[in-house]
Amino acid sequence: MFVGENLRESIHEANVTVHRFEAEYYELFHPEVYSEQEQKRVGSVLKLVDKLVADNQQKALDFGAGTGNLTGKLLRMGYKVTAIDISAEMCAILERKYKTYLENKKLIVINAPIESMSFDRGEFDLIACYSVLHHLPDYVDTLQRLSVFLKKGGVLYVDHEASPFYWKDESHKLANMIKLIHFHSNPLLNALYFQVARVKIPPIDYTLSDYWHKKEHSLDHGKIEGVFEKENFEFFTRVDYHLKGTWVSNPIFYIYRRFCKPEMSFWVAKK
Repeated sequence: MFVGENLRESIHEANVTVHRFEAEYYELFHPEVYSEQEQKRVGSVLKLVDKLVADNQQKALDFGAGTGNLTGKLLRMGYKVTAIDISAEMCAILERKYKTYLENKKLIVINAPIESMSFDRGEFDLIACYSVLHHLPDYVDTLQRLSVFLKKGGVLYVDHEASPFYWKDESHKLANMIKLIHFHSNPLLNALYFQVARVKIPPIDYTLSDYWHKKEHSLDHGKIEGVFEKENFEFFTRVDYHLKGTWVSNPIFYIYRRFCKPEMSFWVAKK
């Protein structure tokens, strides 16, 4: 996968701009990330991932750390974490939230694009990212770079990316109708929630910041798998799951989960 320099810089700039506006309200804007169900799921997956790491010295890299969704969980699990994010505003919030860990030298926060970083070969036991790949100019190249920073026996955990089924029509008309209703009802329910809560949502343009979350150029899981094969990972697996994307309960979700294929995926790969 190749992205020209002009587009690469435009995607970086778009992410910096979007997250400058979003940072203060990020955890409120995104129930698909911060709902109780999703937070429990991520916590459970991280515990399973932790057990896969061989000779674990508990040194982790959280790239695209945002306000610390994974960072906080890893710190509480006993990891020493290096958190990196392109957004200065996100990094500032993360530092405030986990000030004690910074002071105790358990946390390092770096404001930079991941593509500009160079860590030691095999430096980390665990490398994790959540809702990040679709923001990157070249996610394949980034995964290849990250694999160098992962030690032998370490684990790479990549979560909250659109599954191969996200943009595809369902095989049955009824399932496809349910999927469309579910996808369109979620933002309506969230808008209602924000209105009741008297939260004003500023208009944000995600066109370039979420570059690989588009039907015309969607994330390619085959290319992700190709990285793990090329870098000789011991094993790797993709898990697809249904995601609740609202603060208030959406009854259509349970019908959607029953009849439609999962719209989200995560990868676990052991080197």
